[in-house]
Amino acid sequence: MTTVSSLPDPQVRAPVPRGSGGLVDRHGRVATDLRVSLTDRCNLRCTYCMPPEGLDWLPKVEVLTDEEIVRLVRIGVEQLGIREVRFTGGEPLLRPGLPGIVAATTALAPRPEVSLTTNAIGLSRMAPALAEAGLDRINVSLDTLDRERFKQLTHRDRLPDVLAGLAAARDAGLTPVKVNAVLLRGINEADAVPLLDYCLEHGYQLRFIEQMPLDAHHAWTRGEMVTAEDILARLTAAHTLTPDVEDRGAAPAERWLVDGGPATVGVIASVTRSFCGACDRTRLTADGQIRNCLFAREESDLRTAMRAGADDEELADRWRVATLGKLPGHGIDDPSFLQPSRPMSAIGG
Repeated sequence: MTTVSSLPDPQVRAPVPRGSGGLVDRHGRVATDLRVSLTDRCNLRCTYCMPPEGLDWLPKVEVLTDEEIVRLVRIGVEQLGIREVRFTGGEPLLRPGLPGIVAATTALAPRPEVSLTTNAIGLSRMAPALAEAGLDRINVSLDTLDRERFKQLTHRDRLPDVLAGLAAARDAGLTPVKVNAVLLRGINEADAVPLLDYCLEHGYQLRFIEQMPLDAHHAWTRGEMVTAEDILARLTAAHTLTPDVEDRGAAPAERWLVDGGPATVGVIASVTRSFCGACDRTRLTADGQIRNCLFAREESDLRTAMRAGADDEELADRWRVATLGKLPGHGIDDPSFLQPSRPMSAIGG
């Protein structure tokens, strides 16, 4: 196979021998944050993600087993310098083996920080087991506190379950509990301030995320997107926001102190204020594909090689090669930009 050391590139300062080195791309960025999609299935139908009838789910035989996921995560941690692991979906709480996967991950050395992004349906039941497995914290997707609007956005009447899941995560010590919200023009823009007030009251950390071109029906248009500036304008009508001077590093959210702090609110301006130059993420899909960017149109298949008998060193080398090809940015502003063929539910957040 082709290894990192056999790929000519003048921007790589030194060759990387087979079986050594982390996940470094041609622009000098180092991936230390791994996002792992555990399933493409979801029990909500958020309008910016998938149609009401759902999608064609991956066949079970194509989805990585619990043991295969743990093996690839272990290779990432032990050989490739991964220091943070985030389990996503689809909806990861639908994965029956989730607590065991978390426990195996937190048992690795060096121990990575382990978190979970979820819609929180079922979290009120599972939070204690996840905490016992060693999960560090939770991110919950919640776009409105209005029950009717929640039904409109998700095609499900499950808002009470989400709020109960948030409280259970806090009570189980899975903190800081973070809330991720997407605002859609003409639908839930008015929820910006109520969401912030709710999170301030309950001790959750709120982050707004600009809607990205990752919907299954490819209906996203930049002109209809609620931008970071729009979000901040709404928030500052009710609260005093002061830029947080703490270095954000590779974190995607710009943060503001709310009414002098210490509480903060974040905005992830993936489209209008891209942070690609500091990106430290790599992604593993539920069917064993490595994606070096959320918006990548190419993937690198680890599942086939693994099931054909590849050893850990070969899989690590394949992962390194996949990382080398990472583009300098997502290119959304480029006229030639094409949306990924997979929607967010199949990629993993």
